[in-house]
Amino acid sequence: MQVLLIGMGMVAQTHVLALRDAQGGPQLGAVLGRDADRTAAFAAAASDTVGQQVVAFTDLDAALAHGPDMAILITPPNARMAEAAALSEAGVPTLMEKPIERTLDTARMVVDVYARRNVPLGFCFQHRTRDASAALRARLRNGSLGEVVHLDIRVPWWRDQAYYDVPGRGSYDRDGGGVMINQAIHTLDLALWLAGPVARLSAQMRTSTLHRLEAEDIAAAMLEFQSGATGVLSATTCAYPGGTESIAITTTRAQVLLQGDRLRIDWHDRPAEVIAPEGAGATGGGADPMAFTHAWHQAVIEDFAGAVRAGRAPLAPPDEALHVHAVIHAMQEAARSGARTEVPT
Repeated sequence: MQVLLIGMGMVAQTHVLALRDAQGGPQLGAVLGRDADRTAAFAAAASDTVGQQVVAFTDLDAALAHGPDMAILITPPNARMAEAAALSEAGVPTLMEKPIERTLDTARMVVDVYARRNVPLGFCFQHRTRDASAALRARLRNGSLGEVVHLDIRVPWWRDQAYYDVPGRGSYDRDGGGVMINQAIHTLDLALWLAGPVARLSAQMRTSTLHRLEAEDIAAAMLEFQSGATGVLSATTCAYPGGTESIAITTTRAQVLLQGDRLRIDWHDRPAEVIAPEGAGATGGGADPMAFTHAWHQAVIEDFAGAVRAGRAPLAPPDEALHVHAVIHAMQEAARSGARTEVPT
């Protein structure tokens, strides 16, 4: 499968490395950017990395005429709608980086253009591919952990001011918000993947004195899940020097701690169980947001390519990606109003 990579931002090299190592068919064939010189240079470097020619395009119609089998869309959220419309109209299955768009309404519009044309669409929520995450989900789904009672979701990350000095970063116009929609969205998605949808919540979102940005760098919420479980969420990019995100889950049979790609289960009735895959390491929580392995993106790409071939849903399908957006939307509404807020369905 020939892949068209659209966008050359911070995560682009991660996708190049992921495609270099991907198994089962997906290969980087072309890249689309806005600046001709920069795109040509990126394509040349990518060609060396993947070991085959990567064609550079600055025109979307020309890139589509090249005949991609799938696209990976990694442009900023405010530059998604036109590409999504053209890709879906051309029938090109598309894997998107988070978030879908800046607001819940525009995210729904993006998803709808693919749904109307029955074109496969998936999202890069790569934390789902971690070994420890999959092991925990399997235990929750088979009932061995009993019922989920409570979740404690923490994202103690750090970003320096230089990160926010990039034009548009941390703004509502380009990104749709701050720490929740840009950083903590991954851990929130993972919590929802493990414990199910959130029904209602209360929240606070603030901009600290440590950063200059339009949106929030601190967010907190109290969550009520549809299952009846409760949860608390704390997320920030102010926690110098940056720590590993975690989800602690209280169940009727154990206390669980998922910290990065390390899982510990303290069972009520038997010895503790620890799953820490070899090579588990940094997750991008410190000053270098790209300090994490490309293997997780590789797994997402391989899954999406397999889903397209088999006609099945991808690992992170549109309805689940929309629910993450809906929870963040409800947090923004609750922070503005000070009232408990229902999560839109």
